[in-house]
Amino acid sequence: MKTIITFIFVFGLIVLVHEFGHFIFAKRGGILVREFSIGMGPKLFSHRVNGTAYSLRLLPIGGYVRMAGAGDDEIEMPPGMPVSLQLNDAGEVVKINTSKKVELPNSIPIEVTDYDLEDKLYIKGYENRDESVTKEFKVDHDATIIEEDGVEVQIAPIDVQFQSAKLGRRMLTNFAGPLNNFILAFVLFVIVAFIQGGTYVPGTSTVIGGILQDSPAQSVGIEPGDEVTSVAGKKVSNADEMIKEISSHPDEKIELGLKNEKGVNRTVKVTPEKDQANPNVGKIGINVENDFVKLSFLGKIKLGAELTVKNSLNIFKALGDLITGFSLNKLGGPVMIFKLSEQVSKNGFLSVLIFTATLSVNLGIMNLVPLPGLDGGKLLLNIYEGLRGKPLSQEKEMIITMAGVAVLVVLMIAVTWNDFHRFFIK
Repeated sequence: MKTIITFIFVFGLIVLVHEFGHFIFAKRGGILVREFSIGMGPKLFSHRVNGTAYSLRLLPIGGYVRMAGAGDDEIEMPPGMPVSLQLNDAGEVVKINTSKKVELPNSIPIEVTDYDLEDKLYIKGYENRDESVTKEFKVDHDATIIEEDGVEVQIAPIDVQFQSAKLGRRMLTNFAGPLNNFILAFVLFVIVAFIQGGTYVPGTSTVIGGILQDSPAQSVGIEPGDEVTSVAGKKVSNADEMIKEISSHPDEKIELGLKNEKGVNRTVKVTPEKDQANPNVGKIGINVENDFVKLSFLGKIKLGAELTVKNSLNIFKALGDLITGFSLNKLGGPVMIFKLSEQVSKNGFLSVLIFTATLSVNLGIMNLVPLPGLDGGKLLLNIYEGLRGKPLSQEKEMIITMAGVAVLVVLMIAVTWNDFHRFFIK
């Protein structure tokens, strides 16, 4: 249960913060946001405020933003579809009900024959199943439509659609999601610095400061305060040498030379387990004793910025390594996040915050990769539009985006299966 709660907190927070970035910049740019959802799947609750439906859905994982004209929010009413219309005093349609779950009082039932909710704003159909006469109704600019699941959203005339906003506004909206992930990481790292009161500086000794629960080190009786004197027959004099030697023996039984706080020497045999993020690295679950440095108020904020930048650079290095030698084992999806959540949940709240911050930076940078379907791909199309002086046709842009999404879906399925296989099947 602790793992599930940690996973929902970590994954849900970084996705919601990402989507909120798109949401707030879209609203400021005059783009209609039809729905901002917390969670995925079936609707539990929905309430409209200023043209946006705020929804709570069943699955507490992430959320999404539906921007008018962004390609994934179109509402279809095929010919023959029964709907009901609510009119205002001027005889204009102010509400269209397509849902069987909602009863619309004082409404007119029609079978749709034609409609235009973007430009000319009308809907035509047979009233009360009378097919002898097709009746046309004018639709109000701010009319709403009740979708099949009962969520009421606003129609999207051309002037409030995504593509109608200025190029700069669209670029900011596309960039805002990753930007929010960087801000979240910075805030979380600052919170960690304030909770700790400072930071730990890596020491030069090989004295063990802590042992992780259920780790190989704990299983063979290694204790905090023990000093590692040798690894696999090689003498080690500092933490870097010790970590390097242990890391180079994943799934291999090695001998560690130890000296306890009383100066008594002993040896133990231990098998470093493969690191879940990088199976070529071995770990035995120890923390090296570090020096603690107290920081001032500004120093803690500076540390938050430094950790954000440091983690960003690490991810760029990982991307470079992925390009030069692609492997599914270098990627991770929700299954890996779940497994890592299991680990950090055992190590306390600070570990959860650090993990969330690191993952938030990761998501921000990965979304800026210039591939169709990602925010980086959208920004690339925006830049192309700026250089060309006009956008790609919606048809071409849709083809490029759908091709990119198809590739990403296939990759995600492959990554998820690979993670499931190496963590649960083996």
